[in-house]
Amino acid sequence: MPETAPEPWEYTLHIPHDVRAVTVCRRTLRLILTIHGLIRLTDVAELLATELVANAVQHAKGPAAPRLGCKDGVLRIGAWDADPRPPKPPLSPADLTELEAEEGRGLGLVRACADLWGWNRLSRNGHPGKYVWCEVAAA
Repeated sequence: MPETAPEPWEYTLHIPHDVRAVTVCRRTLRLILTIHGLIRLTDVAELLATELVANAVQHAKGPAAPRLGCKDGVLRIGAWDADPRPPKPPLSPADLTELEAEEGRGLGLVRACADLWGWNRLSRNGHPGKYVWCEVAAA
């Protein structure tokens, strides 16, 4: 009998503009992945989610909304924030080694660790913003 693909799932967490929310997101992500049998992805997923959520909290004013979902063997991690401006381009892998680089490391790590990443403008509850996301193969 052929094995059926697991049902897709998605979680969204609405967080205040508070740096402590990054820890809440990281711990919530670990719990969700454990429940869905994807504990082997927690280390990389925590790193990716931490970078995306920290950027949302650090660079945008107002609330943020991290999102975690899995569909067709792909884990998608994203974060919405209230700043519609594009994220700053990530540093290249060579630039990531520069000790003087104070900004740009987060998306550089996302680019290096994720299979795919991107962003798009996305309004939420009538408020303009952006959604920065990345994907990792879960299968």
